[in-house]
Amino acid sequence: MTPVLRTERLEFLPYRPEHEDVFVALLRDEEVCRWMGQDLVPEPEIRALFRAILTEVYPQRRFDVWGLWLAGDYVGHAEVKPTGNVDGHELVTALAPGYWGRGLGGEAVRGLLRHAAENLGLSEAYGMVGAENTASLAMCRRLGFREVRDVVGDDGSVTKLVVISTKDPSAPADPGTAESDVRPAVTAAAGHPGDPGGRGGSGGPGAGAPAPAPAPGGTVAAVAADAGAAGGAGSGVPAARAEDPV
Repeated sequence: MTPVLRTERLEFLPYRPEHEDVFVALLRDEEVCRWMGQDLVPEPEIRALFRAILTEVYPQRRFDVWGLWLAGDYVGHAEVKPTGNVDGHELVTALAPGYWGRGLGGEAVRGLLRHAAENLGLSEAYGMVGAENTASLAMCRRLGFREVRDVVGDDGSVTKLVVISTKDPSAPADPGTAESDVRPAVTAAAGHPGDPGGRGGSGGPGAGAPAPAPAPGGTVAAVAADAGAAGGAGSGVPAARAEDPV
């Protein structure tokens, strides 16, 4: 069962039916989609994706999915799921544009890393970040991620596969004022939130659930770790595309 998590400012809460509209609004935002490396997905498909999280992902315990909340306001999305990019899991996060630049992206990623290490027993976390997203790549470096290789999509887009040890206690705190936190942060490659996994990369939020239709891009923060958990593809982040850290 997906647990409730808390960081200094954020609450990670499993989705409930009444959260559908805010989830849809996040994934229908043009700026969020831009940095996720995907086109806008029709609203009915996003609603179907959200319902699949409630009716399939949670009941089948496929992977962990949360809404991110700040002082009672919905600010984004997060996941920990198996990835198709490597033999492991990804952590995914996506923030609403109104909350960029406050250090929440780095805080969310650190919270997911702690969950991956302490609750899931994962030793490493991977992420996919768009090569052009220099701000997100800078944030990843500050957090302690290192680049592994480039992943080239069918459309020629390049995504950086990055990795970090979940046991590294020295990861610096994100100041929240640097440019690197202006966009969605650690991301993976292919699909949109809720996209099913196993397509040679991670999927968007909720990936691993039987998504209505694959989108070209993926989610915002995708980090994967080696744990042998069964389930859908990558982070709520896409798999064959580039994404960006929040």
